Amino acid sequence: MIESKTAATVVLMLSSPEEEVLAKACDSLYKFASKGDENKVTLLGLGAVELLYKLISHEDPIVRRNAIMVFGIMASHHDVKKLLRELDVTNSLISHLVPEEDVVIHEFATLCLAYMAVEYTTKVQIFEQGGLEPLIRLLGSPDPDVQKNSVECIYLLVQDFQSRAAVRELNIIPPLLELLKSEYPVIQLLALKTLEVISKDGETRIMLGENKGLDCLLAILETDEFSDLHAEALAVLGNCLEDVHTLQLIQQSGGLKKLLSFIGDSTIPDIQKNAAKAITKAAYDSENRNILNEEEVEKCLINLLETDNDGVKVAASQAISAMCANLASKRAFGLQGIPQLVQLLSSDNEEVKEAAVTALVNLTAASPSNASAVAEAEGIEPLLNTLYAQRDGTIANAATVLTNLAMQEPLRVNIQNRGIMSVLAEPLRSTNSQVQSKAAFAVAVFGCDADARTEVKLLFWAVVIL
Repeated sequence: MIESKTAATVVLMLSSPEEEVLAKACDSLYKFASKGDENKVTLLGLGAVELLYKLISHEDPIVRRNAIMVFGIMASHHDVKKLLRELDVTNSLISHLVPEEDVVIHEFATLCLAYMAVEYTTKVQIFEQGGLEPLIRLLGSPDPDVQKNSVECIYLLVQDFQSRAAVRELNIIPPLLELLKSEYPVIQLLALKTLEVISKDGETRIMLGENKGLDCLLAILETDEFSDLHAEALAVLGNCLEDVHTLQLIQQSGGLKKLLSFIGDSTIPDIQKNAAKAITKAAYDSENRNILNEEEVEKCLINLLETDNDGVKVAASQAISAMCANLASKRAFGLQGIPQLVQLLSSDNEEVKEAAVTALVNLTAASPSNASAVAEAEGIEPLLNTLYAQRDGTIANAATVLTNLAMQEPLRVNIQNRGIMSVLAEPLRSTNSQVQSKAAFAVAVFGCDADARTEVKLLFWAVVIL
């Protein structure tokens, strides 16, 4: 055991020609550095990092192991990482990830790489020095610490598109799916987070399907014991739903019905929000919209509108907007979802308000029945109030919904009688061209009789004068 006052002496011992002295000195420094950041800084100031760098390639395996252990524990400190980058230690660390090396060396070399891979420049170094292949191989290590450090390092590396393409070529999917069976939640979570990132690539999603990855993900969702993994599993599935072929596979296996049922039963906001976002992504494709409509996704989204979480309401409204491109879905939302969206127009949350009014734009476009449903849900007054909203997008869309309603004579008269012309004065003065454009079009639509034209003249002078 060493204290700060004797640390300098132990660091000097790192220059000893005797292997036993070197091994014991490294072991003592490992214990010293493990006690906290202050001790790491002390060793840094004493020049220990440079001396240890020479020892991580020592011919004696115990010296080599102990030196790498100190590196691994010290690399958590920002200033140490900075010096390690300057010394270009990544190449040496990667060289120790070979099968014949000691498992402890694997553990601390991967730990050091994981700490360092937070920085973009180090990500590039590890990629260019061929670090991905040994890291993927170590996902199959019998040691859980090696597995955890390796998958964490890979997760950080695949944030860069070059590494995402490379891991696909290195067949990363099977070992990642194996990690989902780990008894350690942190390993399962990191595997899922890595799958979420790499499954943004279409070819990787195909490989995931070919390796029965979709079944693994659905199995996680069906297991209550894995509730802490549900949000991440759903995020991966959300990426997969973008592909028509994958969505068809999930539907044919009964997985889509299970997925929508799971979403409906969940009360966890992150899961509900991720689910709605996944549906939005999928709904950008017309065939996907048809499949989702067949499984009555509309009921699921309408239920999400009634949650207490604003983020979920926003995501559900956005999914409804996307699904409106399917006429059957549009009719279904008209029968059930419009009253809930109208209620959201009175929300204190501006993002909720904008998402709801955007959904109403899509629902009422070229749909007289949905426009009537908005009026029946007492939506005219909230829409007029929404013209005073803080967000330009909200104001422009509110003007558009009112214009869509005005295509029906009774609704146009109703809206005129509520004083829409005076309300449009403020949007007409907006500095946002989109808001001005939508407001001007609304004026043109509503100013189509003698009384309305008189109001238009007054409105014009009010806008000019102010």
